[in-house]
Amino acid sequence: MPPILDIRNLRIRFGNVEAVRGVNIQLDEGEVLGLVGESGSGKSVTALAVLGLLSPASSTEGQILWRNSPPEESPSSHPSSSHAVFSLDLLRQPPSAMRHLRGRQIAMIFQEPMTALNPVMTIGRQVAECFEAHHSSATRREARKKAIDALEEVAIPEASTRYGDYPHQFSGGQRQRILIAMALINRPRLLIADEPTTALDVTVQAQILALLQLLQAQHGLSMLFISHDLAVVGQVAARVAVMRAGEVVETGPSARLLSAPEHPYSRSLLAAVPTLRTNRDLPLATIAGAPPVTSSPPAGDTTAPR
Repeated sequence: MPPILDIRNLRIRFGNVEAVRGVNIQLDEGEVLGLVGESGSGKSVTALAVLGLLSPASSTEGQILWRNSPPEESPSSHPSSSHAVFSLDLLRQPPSAMRHLRGRQIAMIFQEPMTALNPVMTIGRQVAECFEAHHSSATRREARKKAIDALEEVAIPEASTRYGDYPHQFSGGQRQRILIAMALINRPRLLIADEPTTALDVTVQAQILALLQLLQAQHGLSMLFISHDLAVVGQVAARVAVMRAGEVVETGPSARLLSAPEHPYSRSLLAAVPTLRTNRDLPLATIAGAPPVTSSPPAGDTTAPR
């Protein structure tokens, strides 16, 4: 069975800047893949390309192949039912086709829930709208019921009562849960989580990670988990891809990559994360040299942990 998502030699340019340079990523059905790297490495741009949300000023090359039909949807009575499972190149789909996929089969949890949510619309209506966008025949009452169920699933207390509250009336962790409810209300096959624990304290961060793991297991989701923190990704992902300056420099099982990374940049990322065993009398490890500039990418990868 081919992967549910197969990114092949993806290149993304903004004017003269090549932000993503020949990225290859494969994600299997039900797999959780971590995508890590420092800010500006091309992680979020890659995710936006999957959803067809890149700026019109950008240009792309390569392929993003989406396996359009899950195995259970293939008609078993067809003499060649395997042909029912086919791939779409998401980079070459018309806007109408992407609107059908986006939010229904492929959903995304965006960074910064306070800016991702509409401050002048109740959270209940925002969640319900996600359902209504793909179920035009649904009544307001049905959409409200679905929204309340989704909010309860992500453990928003008294969801039916708080349906009419606004984003500023919720804590940061609760707002993140609301975004998760919006992403999952249509039961997508692929969830892209873009820095879902940014700006959360460690306790709330652990709660959000546990919730994502639970929901992923319950619904058999495929998930692309984006972060700058290798340690966080290692908690949720079975496999990790490391990006630097628009390229994937290392991919492997999370257990191996966290214990014995092969690429110097991966070792530097891991060394820069403080642990309980970190010597507090010494400065934190840093990544040698200046951050890569995509308009003038590095000739080689010689960075090593200090």
